[in-house]
Amino acid sequence: MTDTTIRLARADELPLLRSIEKAAGVLFREIGMADVADHPPPSLEAFEAYQRAGLAWTAADASDLAVGFVLVKLVDGCAHIEQVSVHPAHGRQGIGRSLIDEVGRWAAEQGLPALTLSTFRNVAFNGPYYARLGFRELAELTPGLVEIQRQEAAMGLDPAERVFMRRE
Repeated sequence: MTDTTIRLARADELPLLRSIEKAAGVLFREIGMADVADHPPPSLEAFEAYQRAGLAWTAADASDLAVGFVLVKLVDGCAHIEQVSVHPAHGRQGIGRSLIDEVGRWAAEQGLPALTLSTFRNVAFNGPYYARLGFRELAELTPGLVEIQRQEAAMGLDPAERVFMRRE
């Protein structure tokens, strides 16, 4: 990984995090998933809520400019990774892994047993990527994850293409 620092997100960089999310959509466009690429990023208010709760981390480059982020929420007693995005210009440098590892350290400090997430099952930089990071597919979903699945379906995501994963 390059000279990147993982730290809690600052309020002044939240608009930049939204633009990173939008830029990261190009990866989905390249594999024919334009509908996912065109999905708007979370609102500034949503980013603010994660940041105020201490549940948003930023990967910052050597000049302290954000190049990636992770958003987390607590779901059924676990740290649920809601979103991980790295600007494509900084991709494939281990930044996403570093963000996830930082969340793992934080979760352990909080006494949380695991990280969870939902992602696309067969997109190389989603399900298979997370499996390489130690996440395993869940056979049964907790009530909170069932609710996330319902929300994703309401947004038009096909549950058959999604997978819920957990890393102890």
